[in-house]
Amino acid sequence: MNLKRVVITGAGVISPLGNEVHSFIEGLETGKSAVRYMEEWRGYTGMRSHVAAPAELKDERKIPRQSRRSMGRMSIFAVQASEQAIADSGITPADMSSGRTGCIIGSTMGSAKSINDVFETMLPAKDLSNLSSSMFFQCMAHTAAANVAQYLGLTGYIMASAAACASSLQAVGTAYDLIRLGRQDIFLCGGAEELHPTVTGSFDILYATSVKYNQTPQKTPRPFDKDRDGLVCGEGSGILVLEEYEHAVCRNAKIYAEITGYSTCGSGSHMSQSDKQSMIHCMNETLHCAQITPGQIDYISAHATGTQQGDTEEAAAIREVFGGSAPVSSLKGYIGHTLGASGAIELIASLIMMKKGLIYPTLNLTEVGSDCRGIKHVTELTPKKINTFLKNCFAFGGINASLICRKMEAIND
Repeated sequence: MNLKRVVITGAGVISPLGNEVHSFIEGLETGKSAVRYMEEWRGYTGMRSHVAAPAELKDERKIPRQSRRSMGRMSIFAVQASEQAIADSGITPADMSSGRTGCIIGSTMGSAKSINDVFETMLPAKDLSNLSSSMFFQCMAHTAAANVAQYLGLTGYIMASAAACASSLQAVGTAYDLIRLGRQDIFLCGGAEELHPTVTGSFDILYATSVKYNQTPQKTPRPFDKDRDGLVCGEGSGILVLEEYEHAVCRNAKIYAEITGYSTCGSGSHMSQSDKQSMIHCMNETLHCAQITPGQIDYISAHATGTQQGDTEEAAAIREVFGGSAPVSSLKGYIGHTLGASGAIELIASLIMMKKGLIYPTLNLTEVGSDCRGIKHVTELTPKKINTFLKNCFAFGGINASLICRKMEAIND
């Protein structure tokens, strides 16, 4: 079977550093942290972590009310990032209604605030009549994908990946596979997430959050650092336009990169603890799919959230596959962990690094932990020609995903 080639032709971002790609990248390049103390969370009993990286919800009224009624905060982010990606790619309304354009957008769950509001509204009197008719559409697990598809009039494949922190990278990988197989010509894909105390609280209960830096929020999270103490939740959306190569060339599209490898797998060993061996397997399978060797990877965008065990296992896995050859950095220090959106948001940042020939360093990495040594950490803004990079996402449930992109200089030039 002749598999199609798949390229990336558009990108859109809503992030804690800004509501478009330019402001997001500017924040990364200037070393800005979006993490702050969440004063409004002080009323939640038992909450230990009071830091987070919120995004700004703005211009939502540009979405007509009839469409907006079914959208929680997360879906609004996804719609706004999708509109950016469409404008960036130049795909047309005719493309979107052709039946050959699909949508795969992942998240950890439905709108966290809307789910919380449902129970706060319903439980005191157990009166279901108090719920609004649109609430279910904000709470359902595929709310971001469904709302984007309905709002944009997409008639192709509509799917939602739900694999916690690997959700958006699985969305991109699934879109890649479906275009390779000839099922669709174009996909809008990525992820969205929204911040709420119940989200941070779920990690807090597992002792996975950062708690030592409540009074100095911009010093956390600290991926790979000896003083790391847990993750910091963020929010936003990252959406990419994936396109069949010949389709993109025929319309003279701008091409960011070609996706050449993808793999996802489970650890089968533990619900919440990362596993080095399954990470190694995932990265090796992705290299095999791309038909390249570890030495051909110019940069690794690490998952690295700042948790003790997760960073230890990922560093060990990278060390075994790549040794100290490939530069490695994590973007969580700037924007926190945007969970289901993280893979796509950080993939977009990696595409811009490739375009600019720059690697954005790991913020707050001042002294590498003894358990994270032996890999090539990037701790300052570093000029570097990037022809090929690998993006990792490792999620609760033992779910791993890795993806490889290759620069397409010959086409873009």
